[in-house]
Amino acid sequence: MTARVFYSLESARENFGPCALTIGNFDGVHLGHQALLAAARRWAAGNNACAGVLAFHPHPTVIVAPQRVPQLICSLEERLELLSAAGAERILVLPFTSDLARFTPEEFISRILVEGLHTKAVIVGENFRFGHKQAGTPEVLEDLGQQYGFSTHFIKPVACRGRIVSSTLIRQCLTEGEVPLAGRLLGRCFALEGPVISGHGIGSKQTVPTLNLGVPPGQLTPRGVFVTETVEPATGRRWPSITNAGFRPTFGGEELTIETFLLAQLDGESPEHIRVSFRRFLRAERAFPDAQSLKSQILKDVARAQSYWRRVLKIY
Repeated sequence: MTARVFYSLESARENFGPCALTIGNFDGVHLGHQALLAAARRWAAGNNACAGVLAFHPHPTVIVAPQRVPQLICSLEERLELLSAAGAERILVLPFTSDLARFTPEEFISRILVEGLHTKAVIVGENFRFGHKQAGTPEVLEDLGQQYGFSTHFIKPVACRGRIVSSTLIRQCLTEGEVPLAGRLLGRCFALEGPVISGHGIGSKQTVPTLNLGVPPGQLTPRGVFVTETVEPATGRRWPSITNAGFRPTFGGEELTIETFLLAQLDGESPEHIRVSFRRFLRAERAFPDAQSLKSQILKDVARAQSYWRRVLKIY
């Protein structure tokens, strides 16, 4: 079932609760976020309520700490799809404004959770903070729950390979090319999705032809050459592939480009919209003395990617 999404408190007021609510930014909808949703679903199923999500957009740091705004693991649209797939039945995308940032913990609880969303249970992590200057601690939330008539449930952090799952850790993994670990923390391969855009025509003439992916500003993009899988969401067509994400230093590039070479034959029309899933880091991007040297390296990269896919396909 697809979640019902609201983009203002006013539109949600009469159509959201009663709910078991989890709150946060949910960038990446990783294993920790999924654990919160699972707990909300369990409580809602036993208490004649729905599993609700209060998600902020834009990221709160845009308002409270603009010098620390992170690049995002996924777009808002992907976030909503993933939250719905994880079991959310109602989602409020609450615009994070300077006015909201000044709400005291009690104002936040009374005006948004109680009056606006008819919250009957709040399910959050043990380190959850809310309200002006993060004055709302778990203890404050528990006290306010008793005052306003909702239960509070604090979920322990989810660990993977001895590390606490978090959006910050996943961003670090992606920045360092550790896409397999990022995938384990996310519970799926990290992927970029967007339209196929026109490139500079260099690949088709001097190296190898590629599909060029356009992604929204602020989207975190791993840098380097990767083994990938490319999917056309509209049709389900998929191809093993290899992707270079970088600035094309051999050709003096100044803009970030994401260029994907399909390792299997493209039958039919070229896709207009693709999702590229990152499977393994091959090498860092670097400048080559000329196009022929780059093409030679690309062919070596292709051979390594083909070897990877042969092993994977044997497993499956």
